[in-house]
Amino acid sequence: MGNLSVRNLEAWYGAQKALFGITAEIPEKQITAIIGPSGCGKSTFIRCLNRMHDTLPGAKVSGDILLDGKSIYDQHPVYLRKTVGMVFQKPNPFPSMSIYENVVAGLRLNGERHKEKLRAAAEKSLRMAALWDEVHDRLNYSGVSLSGGQQQRLCIARALAVEPSVLLMDEPASALDPIATQRIEELVSALKKDYTIVIVTHNMQQAARIADLTAFFLNGELVELGPTSEIFTKPKDKRTEDYITGRFG
Repeated sequence: MGNLSVRNLEAWYGAQKALFGITAEIPEKQITAIIGPSGCGKSTFIRCLNRMHDTLPGAKVSGDILLDGKSIYDQHPVYLRKTVGMVFQKPNPFPSMSIYENVVAGLRLNGERHKEKLRAAAEKSLRMAALWDEVHDRLNYSGVSLSGGQQQRLCIARALAVEPSVLLMDEPASALDPIATQRIEELVSALKKDYTIVIVTHNMQQAARIADLTAFFLNGELVELGPTSEIFTKPKDKRTEDYITGRFG
């Protein structure tokens, strides 16, 4: 579960076109990194994958995205976002909620009220996010009392609690220090055995370290998508080579 097929996807912000004819296969239980210069369409692309782009005033899309063979546009967005979770660039725990309530917020939103089920899901998700050992004795503390890296892992735990099959990550380590970044990278690598992961990153070294596949975007187009080792050592398109070698971007 968690195989994405993108077919001739185009996206607009009002009259401004942001994505041009994107077609790609994103296989399940692998890490696909999205790289490219600022403004190339990376974040727009992953926001289309769980229909967050649809929520912006004047935004529109054409084409199709299939999740396990079914169009995401045939699903209610709330149900889709349970299946396709998202972690943002800056940690965004709910400030008025405890660590525990942050993790189970999505489950409560989906109607879960059983205390033991909520408690078990919170522990499982915090363990998967490599945070349980650090916070198990202060679950009633505010989510924003944690360090930046811990807050980001809390947001990952919150996304995992509703048991998605796909996890989208929009530069999840860009606001973190090197040690916290390493923790996030180790976590992402560990999660791929259970989840399809699509990660936007400005850090090409990060893509090279953790991604199975890498997609290079430029000016709203998907220039190239392939195994990470090939993209970084023998890209097929000169524009990819120029970006990887630092000639622009």
